Amino acid sequence: MKATGIIVEYNPFHNGHLHHLQMSRQKTESDVMIAVMSGNFLQRGEPALVDKWTRTKMALSAGVDLVIELPYAFATAQASDFAKGAIYLLDALKCEAFCFGSEEGSLDAFLNTYELLLTNKAEYNTQIATFMKKGISYPKALNEAYRAISKGADVSLVDLSKPNNILGYHYIEAAKTLKAHIQPETIQRIIANYHDPAKATETIASATGIRKVLFDENDLTAVQHFLPYTSSDALLQWKTSAQAFGSWEHFYPLLRFTILRHTKESLAKFAEVTEGMENAIWNAAITSVSFHSFMEKIKSKRFTWTRIQRMLTHIYTDFSWKQLQEIDLPTYIRPLGMTKKGQAYLQAIKKDLQLPLISRVAASKENIQLQLDLKATDLYYLGLQTPFGQRMIGSEFRTVPIRI
Repeated sequence: MKATGIIVEYNPFHNGHLHHLQMSRQKTESDVMIAVMSGNFLQRGEPALVDKWTRTKMALSAGVDLVIELPYAFATAQASDFAKGAIYLLDALKCEAFCFGSEEGSLDAFLNTYELLLTNKAEYNTQIATFMKKGISYPKALNEAYRAISKGADVSLVDLSKPNNILGYHYIEAAKTLKAHIQPETIQRIIANYHDPAKATETIASATGIRKVLFDENDLTAVQHFLPYTSSDALLQWKTSAQAFGSWEHFYPLLRFTILRHTKESLAKFAEVTEGMENAIWNAAITSVSFHSFMEKIKSKRFTWTRIQRMLTHIYTDFSWKQLQEIDLPTYIRPLGMTKKGQAYLQAIKKDLQLPLISRVAASKENIQLQLDLKATDLYYLGLQTPFGQRMIGSEFRTVPIRI
């Protein structure tokens, strides 16, 4: 069976994701679609709208055959490490191809961009350092440096100011660096870009836009036309059971408590907290009664909103610089769910896997990366501050992969 991999968050699974899934299967002529999916905290440094098990059900119901969890250390990392972890797992799962959505839509442009940056690596790094000395954020410095070295290029290149293009570039970079056998493909995003607000006249919207409508209106019917009915049903079931959607605004009381139980100095030990941000974070927590007002106090030209949120995620989950520096690549494969076809594929390759396959976490207590996932999951449920969330603490030891 030919397997194609996709890298996802599904926060939540919407019609645009369905288009990407179907087109990826068609373009690669795949028998099995494997999704590496972030757990309960995401790459933009925020808690997921609903837990990973609910998002796994959405994925399987829509046509994904096998869902594998991307460990916390990679799911909440900067783009290059996020991509490295995901591509490594898809390659370990013997996928022949991976297919990502992009604003560009042309694979040649990505390959050209990779070669340009590889050939001009020294100049690129010098340009980045020069722009960062001007006090701008790291992502903006990357983009300015890229513009500088790509002037006059006589081949098609990717616009690296667009979020999905950035991730796509890093997926290809990871595959090349890891010398992976997996081959890249891309599908062009349609109708809605990553940050676009949801439009009532369309049936496709970004996940960001969908979440904003959901939080603003607190009404699932307002977003139903952007979702497959299976996703709508899953969100309704979650809302009925959990009584809260995951967001930093909802988690803020516990985040604030976590920050203030530390000294300013001790906050600096957490991953990604740097350049005195521990002082700004602690001072803002003293005076801010909402997450939005807290972020307004600490945002800056130097750090993007996303980078700050990742700092806060690591503070909330107790993930330190030391732990981050000790992690290089994923150390296990953990299925969250599968169809019969996905199960058959996993059985067929099981003997050739180079990483341990973990279906029951109780049997793998010594795996350090897995312990991070288990802690993050418990803290996610605690952040919901509902009876459901309280009951779900410790549930990782009781939960087995979903099969449909």
